[in-house]
Amino acid sequence: MTDRTSRRTLLKGAIAAGAGLALPTRVFASASPLTPRDRAILDIAKREMDRAGNAIWRKDIAGIADFGVHSAIPRFHFANVETGKVQSFLVSHGQGSDPEHDGWLNEFSNTPGSNATSKGSYVTYEWYKGKYGTSVRLGGLDNTNSNALPRYIVMHAAEYARATHIDKWGKLGRSNGCFAMSPEDFNQALWHLSGGRLLYADKLGLG
Repeated sequence: MTDRTSRRTLLKGAIAAGAGLALPTRVFASASPLTPRDRAILDIAKREMDRAGNAIWRKDIAGIADFGVHSAIPRFHFANVETGKVQSFLVSHGQGSDPEHDGWLNEFSNTPGSNATSKGSYVTYEWYKGKYGTSVRLGGLDNTNSNALPRYIVMHAAEYARATHIDKWGKLGRSNGCFAMSPEDFNQALWHLSGGRLLYADKLGLG
């Protein structure tokens, strides 16, 4: 092989290597992992954190419960506003909000004894051992959920919130107004949502 041929071969190799190194940068710059739904969830989380102000003291992750979609769809979103990551899980609503038990939340209520889900912003408090095992206590921050503490509206794990319940019945079971998640998913709430963070519930219909 001549020196000229060797230089030509090396030059082609360098160009190819350079193109390979540049490609991930172009792909990274042009692609985003966030869907329009995820962006909307993060925007709502930031908005409600700002609205809650000093009532919450940890502003990295918020829970967004979208009761505008069916209970068979993951509709409880952990929105990390620092990393821009959204994770979605199944969550049950209250039987008083769904008397037909068709999987759709029809109405909210803040009335004691209604067994209904309440809308609005909550602050998550500490873990405690209660009727449903380890649970996260919630405090209502709006007049639409101000009775959360006296109504014992909390986050807890429940067998009827598992995906297998959907496989059998086409929907999740109903709570007494609490935010019930499958035991496996609830561990995520214990680690990432308790202790002064925001939980916001409404009929958003984001899918």
